[in-house]
Amino acid sequence: MKWRVAVDRAVAPLGLTHAQYVVVASLYGMSRSGLRPSQRRLADHTGLEPLYVSKLARALETAGLVARTRDPDDPRAMQLSLTEQGLDVTRSAITVVQDLLDQLLEPLGGRDSPRTEQFTGELATLLDVPLEPLDPSAPLAPSEPQTENDEEQS
Repeated sequence: MKWRVAVDRAVAPLGLTHAQYVVVASLYGMSRSGLRPSQRRLADHTGLEPLYVSKLARALETAGLVARTRDPDDPRAMQLSLTEQGLDVTRSAITVVQDLLDQLLEPLGGRDSPRTEQFTGELATLLDVPLEPLDPSAPLAPSEPQTENDEEQS
């Protein structure tokens, strides 16, 4: 949450929110790879809900930063691309967020330090763990009975 708030504040002067930044920066990266993703593909790439990406894309289109066009291969799908203004704003936002990232990682030795590499690897491992919500109707696992020593330490 601290990172999201920091990014919100950093990109606000550019007219973006953190979520909008995620969309335009991801779109920028995907387009540099030669892709013109659909809203669905961008949602899959970012991990955001497709409906949320659709709302963000519409707001970014209204702001003149994103163009939404029908996918010629699937008339139900919308392809996204950055406008010239969107490219300018996105490049500026990426620079601002990279500076913020440098500040965040400075205590670990900077972006290219071994500590940062290790931290990034461990974080990626944690983020790859599938999390499933607990079934509220499932019985709780029985707890271990407290011993007299546990009670005295409490």
